[in-house]
Amino acid sequence: AFKAAVLIQQWYRRYVARLEMRRRCTWRIFQSIEYACEQDQIKLHNFFSYLMDHFTPSSSKERDFISRMFISGESFKEAELEKHCDYESMEVPDSYTGPHLSFPLLPDHATALLEAFKQKQQLHARYVLNLLHETRKHLKQLPNISHVSTCYSEEVTICGDLHGQLDDLFLIFYKNGLPSPSKSYVFNGDFVDRGKQSLEILIILFTFLLIYPKEVHLNRGNHEDHMVNLRYGFAKEVMQKYKVHGKKILKMIQNVFCWLPLATLIDQKVLIIHGGISDTTDLDMLEKIKRNKFISVLRGKKRKESNRNVEIQEINGGSKVEADPAGSEAALSLCPQPRPAQAPSMANKLEFSRWVRQTVQEQIEWCRKLVDISESEDEEPTYSSMVSLTDLDGPCWSRQEEWKQILDILWSDPMPQEGCRVNTVRGGGCYFGPDVTGKILEKYNLQFLIRSHECKQEGYEFCHNRKVLTIFSASNYYEIGSNRGAYVKLGPDLVPHFVQYQANKTAHTLTMTQRQGFTVALISRVEESAFRALREKLFAHTSALISTFKAYDKDNTGKITLSNWATAVESVLHLGLPWRMLRPQLVRSTTDGMLEYKSWLDDLAMEQRSQEHIQSSLLEVIYRNRSNLETIFRIIDRDHSGLISFEEFHQTWKLFSSHMNIELTDDGINDLVRSIDFNKDGNIDFNEFLEAFRLVKQSQ
Repeated sequence: AFKAAVLIQQWYRRYVARLEMRRRCTWRIFQSIEYACEQDQIKLHNFFSYLMDHFTPSSSKERDFISRMFISGESFKEAELEKHCDYESMEVPDSYTGPHLSFPLLPDHATALLEAFKQKQQLHARYVLNLLHETRKHLKQLPNISHVSTCYSEEVTICGDLHGQLDDLFLIFYKNGLPSPSKSYVFNGDFVDRGKQSLEILIILFTFLLIYPKEVHLNRGNHEDHMVNLRYGFAKEVMQKYKVHGKKILKMIQNVFCWLPLATLIDQKVLIIHGGISDTTDLDMLEKIKRNKFISVLRGKKRKESNRNVEIQEINGGSKVEADPAGSEAALSLCPQPRPAQAPSMANKLEFSRWVRQTVQEQIEWCRKLVDISESEDEEPTYSSMVSLTDLDGPCWSRQEEWKQILDILWSDPMPQEGCRVNTVRGGGCYFGPDVTGKILEKYNLQFLIRSHECKQEGYEFCHNRKVLTIFSASNYYEIGSNRGAYVKLGPDLVPHFVQYQANKTAHTLTMTQRQGFTVALISRVEESAFRALREKLFAHTSALISTFKAYDKDNTGKITLSNWATAVESVLHLGLPWRMLRPQLVRSTTDGMLEYKSWLDDLAMEQRSQEHIQSSLLEVIYRNRSNLETIFRIIDRDHSGLISFEEFHQTWKLFSSHMNIELTDDGINDLVRSIDFNKDGNIDFNEFLEAFRLVKQSQ
């Protein structure tokens, strides 16, 4: 009996270990593919930034178009934004059966919204715009770093990424209670993208923010960024749900996002930021940055500091000039230093005092224009602007330094090694080690950091000797059963208490025995989904894989060793995966330890062609480029109509042709755009855009 018990125990341990290994391999696949996609987004941004830095508009019309598309300081003045998003002129029809909002908001409004969204109802566009307008007004008065005290509530609940998964937010409120004067919340960014109900989450969070401004705090995440939303689905979601007023809603959301606070500090001891820190993170600088300048953090690093005179001219509507002394003088002449009026007599102290104030104000405005901190005139004072005015004698940071501060706290990840290095996996931010964490904690007298930004299997994870806590609140992030969600509660003792959950209705009704079988089935399902995504990735790089395999196949036998297969695949995909461990799931048949790579690639192509009836070489290219093509399409489609006008295409093609040194006349571009407009409706939709790309590759 004892031997039997030991045998069963050994078998069970091996079984659990194999399950855990499968789970970890699946996890690595999902995470590697996710980060590779983020790298593509950064590369695409860098490509457009390069075009912009080397493109000289030939007319004011081209300059206006380019400014609309890419300039990072894109923003409406207050009056223009009011006019653009005029919600008061919208009428709510009698047939509307959804929730109604009136301002100031009350707790009953929040309850009505929650019930409406559970019933799949939609809030009318008038109320959405009104809510965004009020939220923006409130956020403008907040500091860059919110300060929260546990003295005023029993505990503070911190939630991580939600990514449009409304069921997770409902589950958090069900388990922990709704925000209230005694129930404070901090939502740590990434409310949108990937999930299908991002807008509903925003509406709920903004509603509670306005009802309980002292108890609800929102941090900006890397997905609260217009350029990221173009790729990961939020912009598309808004346009699908609000076909008439979607453009206005997106423009308002874009402006609201740039006013979100950057961090939260609890009891001056716990710092909450979305991504992480770097060895140059400076909380004093973060406190004083004019955060609304960075509508998209991806577009912040666009202009070179050496081309400062060009920026000055763009502010004042001038044309580009070369970066030389003469050009600098010309630029300064466009923004002449104000000449003070004749000073009145000292005898009249009132007049003299007015003259001094007016002269100082004129000089301040002139200096502001030179350093590009006056992007929205005639606005009411904001918290950050008041801070900057009271600290005029303090250090002056370049836009590049400010941009890097924000990029690092939104995009960075911790690493176990010492030091700080560029985050090449994501393509943005940095990796920071335990030594960097220790220095920041010591410098600002902090106990630990709370961040999000990374999906964790258990919903949370400590690192750096428990000085950095990652919290992630979107369960089933990659696939149903892939991970738990979690939130953390801090009381006055600042000891973290975790609550884990999984928003899965099926699992809640099962017995313990059924749940064990259900868990195994879930792991198999998640594993299958991960390998399907990985096979798609392999298929998308067929051409590069064949070339690499041939380099190992010196005798042209059509076969390579499994070891060479693993090395070749990693050299092409750069995913950092344990390919030898994954081989049994990816390579079904081998002969004497050798792989017939052409046959293996044909099997991959057959699997994808079963879903799409397209020539495999074309399908490969479309699989590899579809996300980039869709992002490019949405960048060109500035009004988010789902259509590219002939003018938008014409101006964009001039940008590309300038970069690629292709001489094309206006008539040539017009012929090109007409040939892509297959249904001859005067616009190009995404299917026409993709079809044109497919036909070009086919002709090649």
